[in-house]
Amino acid sequence: MKLHSDNPGRKPLLNENSKAHLSDTFIPESAFKSSENDFEMIENKLSDNETFKEGVSLFLMKQWDDALRKLLFIHTGSFSEKDQTELAYYIGLCCAKLEREDASVYLEQVISAGTDILRVYQCRLALAYVYVKNGKARMAEFELRRLQNAGFESAPLYNTLAYSAYIQKRNQDAIEFYERTLTIDEDNATALNGLGYILADTGLDKKKGLRLCRRAVEQYPKNPAYLDSLGWAYYKCGEQSEARTLLRRAMELAPHEKEIKKHMSIITGEAV
Repeated sequence: MKLHSDNPGRKPLLNENSKAHLSDTFIPESAFKSSENDFEMIENKLSDNETFKEGVSLFLMKQWDDALRKLLFIHTGSFSEKDQTELAYYIGLCCAKLEREDASVYLEQVISAGTDILRVYQCRLALAYVYVKNGKARMAEFELRRLQNAGFESAPLYNTLAYSAYIQKRNQDAIEFYERTLTIDEDNATALNGLGYILADTGLDKKKGLRLCRRAVEQYPKNPAYLDSLGWAYYKCGEQSEARTLLRRAMELAPHEKEIKKHMSIITGEAV
C-alpha cells in the first residue's frame, strides 16, 4: 500500500488486508462488518423476502456484483420506511465496494434515517470513500470530520483522512493522520505502509520509512502493494539489489500493475 509521494505513481491503500496495489484504494473492512447475526435479527418484511435473503447472503460472502443484482431486483412498492432503509443499507455498501457513484443515494438514505448509530458510522465511512474515488476529496473530509466530531475516532477513519489528504498533495497532513492511526493501533499495516512510503519517497526520513514498510510486509508478505512500497523504500535508501528483488516479487503477484512496472523500470533503467 502506498501513501503520499512526489512520484505520481504511488498512492496509499485504505485497507491493510487488501492485496491490490496502492492506487487501488479500498473501503476499510470495518465499513462492511455486517454479520450473520445482524441478518438473523432482521424482523421486518424483508426477513420473509427470499430475494433479499439471497442478496444478503451474497453480500456476506463479498460477492458484491451478484448481491447487488439480487437486491436491485426487489420491488419496494409496499415496503415500510424501515424496510426501505434496510434494503438501502445493503445496496449502498455493495455500490460503494464496486466504486459506483450512485452509492451515495443509498448511503444517504441510511444516514438520514439515523436509526442505528453504528450503521451511520459505517455509511459515512463508505460515503467518504466514494467521494474520494470520484474526485470529491473535500466532501469526503466533511463526512469524516463529522464522524470525528461525533467521537467516532478509529484507525479506518484516520487512514481514510490520510488518503484524502494524500490525493490533495497535503503530505504533512497525511503523515499526521497516519501517525494518529498508529497511536490507536501501532501495528496497523495500512498506516505503517502509507507513512513509510511517504517518509522514504519524499526523503523526509528514508531509514524510518524503510523500517515502517518492512513492518507492513512482515504482516502481509504476499501483498504486492506492500512489497512494492518496501522495494521503493530500499531504492530510495540506495540499496538497489534488495529493491530489485522485492519489485520482482511484487510483479510476480501483480504482473499487470502499472505502478509496480513503473518502479521496476526506474530501478532497472529498462522498459518493463
